[in-house]
Amino acid sequence: MNRSCRYLLIIAAALAAPMTPAAVPANAAAELAAIAARQRGEKKLFTDSEIVEGFMKTAFGAEYHLAGRVDRIRKYEVPVRVFADGRADRKAQIAKIVADIAARVKNLDIAMVEKNDDANVLVKMVRDRDLFRTISTFYGGERAKEIKTSLDPQCLSGFRKNEKFEIEHSDVILTVDNGDFVFLDCAYEELLQSLGPINDTATVPWTMFNDNVSMGYFDVYDQYLLNLLYHPSIKAGMTVQEVRDVLPAVLMDVRSWVKQVNHLPEE
Repeated sequence: MNRSCRYLLIIAAALAAPMTPAAVPANAAAELAAIAARQRGEKKLFTDSEIVEGFMKTAFGAEYHLAGRVDRIRKYEVPVRVFADGRADRKAQIAKIVADIAARVKNLDIAMVEKNDDANVLVKMVRDRDLFRTISTFYGGERAKEIKTSLDPQCLSGFRKNEKFEIEHSDVILTVDNGDFVFLDCAYEELLQSLGPINDTATVPWTMFNDNVSMGYFDVYDQYLLNLLYHPSIKAGMTVQEVRDVLPAVLMDVRSWVKQVNHLPEE
């Protein structure tokens, strides 16, 4: 895959604890029950400062980057079209995830397409044993070794942007044979990070963009972050201060939407 030198390629990885037989649920029903349990215990009410902190920490910077820190907003400014390449059952799950994201992020136009040529997001699904080889195919052998050493990922995503910090293309690589929970957890995180909030943080306990947090679904807190990022007032290329200047008004609008779509009570 050709990478023009004028693009900054940014990689985000979902790190997973080592998998042992005892740690892997016995069947898919148990794994999905684990997601349901997380949803029942999910924190859904947040202060303005809690939401803003998470947004600023994930929308700026990057967990792994090739050309220095970038304190600019990065996002798609065009419709996002996703092509999934891999097992039919996993492709069906990706389609449901994309539909879920589309329903919960108000100003994001995202949908599946049938052909890779029509997509600006490629989801490549592989067996776990083929992950390193696939990363090497996408990024070259030396870069793949660096990624493995730095992140040791079970899944990862990356994007390229133009000089205006508009994302032009994203790649998501997922493993398909580590169970439903790992697949769903990785798919949600990597698809969402491929849209712009690329920086993982260990200091925000409610976001899936924290390597110590596993969700398996699109939680309310991260809905706030993605709705902020894709609000029309937040533009690709904006600086930290430019974002802070518009956040109070944007957050009011986003709060109303997230409350409506999740049927949240009045605070």
